[in-house]
Amino acid sequence: MKQKRYAIVDLETTGGRADRNRIIEVGIVVHDGQRILDTYSSLIDPECYVPYGITQLTGITQEMVEGAPKFYEVARKIVEMTEGAVFVAHNVRFDYSFLRAEFARLGYTYSRKNLCTVRLSRKAFPGLPSYSLGKLIQHFGIAVNDRHRALDDALATAELLGMILGQEENQAEADQMINLGIKESLLPKSFDLEKMHALPEACGVYYLHNAKGEVLYVGKSINIKKRIAEHFADKTEKAGKLQRHVHDVSYELTGSELVALLLESHEIKRLRPPVNRAQRVRKFPYIIHTYEDEAGYICFEAAQVTAAARKQLQVISEYPKLAHARNHLGRVRERFELCARLCRLQPGGAGACFNYHIKQCHGACAGLEEAEAYNERASKARDVLTTVFEEDFLLLDEGRSPGERSVVLVEGGSYRGFGYLEEEVIGGGEQVLRDCIKPYPGNPETTRLIQRYMAKQQVKKIQLRKAEAID
Repeated sequence: MKQKRYAIVDLETTGGRADRNRIIEVGIVVHDGQRILDTYSSLIDPECYVPYGITQLTGITQEMVEGAPKFYEVARKIVEMTEGAVFVAHNVRFDYSFLRAEFARLGYTYSRKNLCTVRLSRKAFPGLPSYSLGKLIQHFGIAVNDRHRALDDALATAELLGMILGQEENQAEADQMINLGIKESLLPKSFDLEKMHALPEACGVYYLHNAKGEVLYVGKSINIKKRIAEHFADKTEKAGKLQRHVHDVSYELTGSELVALLLESHEIKRLRPPVNRAQRVRKFPYIIHTYEDEAGYICFEAAQVTAAARKQLQVISEYPKLAHARNHLGRVRERFELCARLCRLQPGGAGACFNYHIKQCHGACAGLEEAEAYNERASKARDVLTTVFEEDFLLLDEGRSPGERSVVLVEGGSYRGFGYLEEEVIGGGEQVLRDCIKPYPGNPETTRLIQRYMAKQQVKKIQLRKAEAID
């Protein structure tokens, strides 16, 4: 059996964000699990300011990095040192993400199997009060010349790895972590671990195919490799189907999680894969519409209406089943203590509705609550219920590569499509942004996806002048 090689990596950086900060020092120790085979270290010019706090922690000053090579000058050496090796670091997500970001800036996709010695240490040495590198160095008496310098910390991590792998049972645990928790016996016959590791660790939509090439399942993830690995590591009924029938995988990178969500929704409706259950509905014949009654109260109704009648109504949301519309309206009515009669969830009649008598209605149905007070809550309920945008706008989000942005168009009350542009041409005006859009159909699901994403993520929104919608 081929001997494993480990590339133990430690980086010093200008901060904690791979997308904003830069590497100022790299240290690599090549190890075979028992002994050191090679080492490499270099300061790196980050082409930006080294914060005072980083200098205090590492001892690396602005003057020290100004004459150092830039990252592109050491990139080839890093590739060669880590090629064919398992990428190891103490908190591997940090170091691995920084190297991937630096290579991405050069237009290169850096991908390695990886192993985290924090996780491995927890398994190998349970019960310790801390698993930080400094505390483990202290606990095991590992000799270190200069803490918080890349090569010295990499050498300490290498000694820690050697201690762990010296126990036979820990080797199996390490292999499990390296292989993303997958037992090779659970992989489909046409898959192997090398094929798994070749998948991108990037955001996009993936398609799982059977032996005939037909799509069995469509999914999205911010890390395609990790998500597909989870499918093959799970022991659910769905995972079992995929493990038995998947023959191949394809994918489309999107950069933006929002675009991945929108594309996934579209592809499930288009392809109707047999293993997917959610988002397959393509028709939404039932609506909730709103209006003011003669007394000035805002009312709601869940109903099925003709296309001609729909144009005369203020439609705020659409649904595949009447029960879905009524249930949603019922939940919102309860949340805002609206009158069930004014929501057309109870029949009309004289006097106060049933809910008033159990203190779930303030009495608008019997004129016991002023329209102004009632409508304040009803307006908030309308905002929650609506799946129709009242304005036209573009959203700018992450692209598929550095210097690129994704563009999502909302127009005429609905999602209209997405596209990509280089950042340098974004300032060219509204028409430049519109021209990159590839049309896709909108529906209530895509509206909700956009609304939820805008609520939790910071995305740049560009208001549009009213214009004729894309067909």
